[in-house]
Amino acid sequence: MILDEFRLTDQVAIVTGGGAGIGRAIAVAFAEAGADVAIAARTQADLDETVRLIEATGRRGLAVVADVMKEEDLQRLVECTVAHFGKLSVLVNNAGGSMPKASMQTSTRSLTLAMQFNAIAPFVLSKLAAQAMVDTQGGGSIVNISSRAGDLVQPSMLAYGVGKAALNMITQNMAADLAPQVRVNAIGAGGVDTRAMALIMGDEELRRQYEGKTPMGRIGVPRDIALAALYLASPAASWVTGVVLRVDGGMTSPPFELPAPPIEPGRL
Repeated sequence: MILDEFRLTDQVAIVTGGGAGIGRAIAVAFAEAGADVAIAARTQADLDETVRLIEATGRRGLAVVADVMKEEDLQRLVECTVAHFGKLSVLVNNAGGSMPKASMQTSTRSLTLAMQFNAIAPFVLSKLAAQAMVDTQGGGSIVNISSRAGDLVQPSMLAYGVGKAALNMITQNMAADLAPQVRVNAIGAGGVDTRAMALIMGDEELRRQYEGKTPMGRIGVPRDIALAALYLASPAASWVTGVVLRVDGGMTSPPFELPAPPIEPGRL
């Protein structure tokens, strides 16, 4: 049956940022598709709730408190997953983000942290996971949750945009390097109704502006991204690698802008 190609029966997945929002939706969707799922985040209570939802599907869940900014935590995450489940099949690099800030107010430290969080940490974890996939399964699939901020110019989004643009290029280069054993793809997500979108979701005017500039007429929900991640992780996408799949409601330009203030003279 064609639908069987979209299942993850008895596979094992790691999802970072799995305590809420998009990460939780992906973890539960993977469990519904037949996978056991290890989830990582910094808050135990959030992880426990996601594990409860995973186990409600009849699959096994594993909560690993981890900070993706620490390489030792990433190593421990992979080791704990393999020790608990015996193998690793799929990695979803979902953790990421950066607050809006105008270019002239963006410090070197802020830019460095955005790069570390959105690009370098996923790269490090991808290397660890790819080795574990080959060692335990002969191969696997990596899905990076990127953003349209990585290819759309938007005022006051320099650090986040640079981080996600780097993640897109990491995706494409690793796909070439790791093929055919490990597939590497990304999702260029548009605006999704999560904690990160609280500013827009809580402002009626901003929300109307966002929806009005999105061809599909609505802001995304976490399951929109989860369904795309399931496709890219599943055997249905076995001939797909190095792709940044846009899941954004049809956006061709930024749906809202945070104008940067003019440069004030005499500040150097």
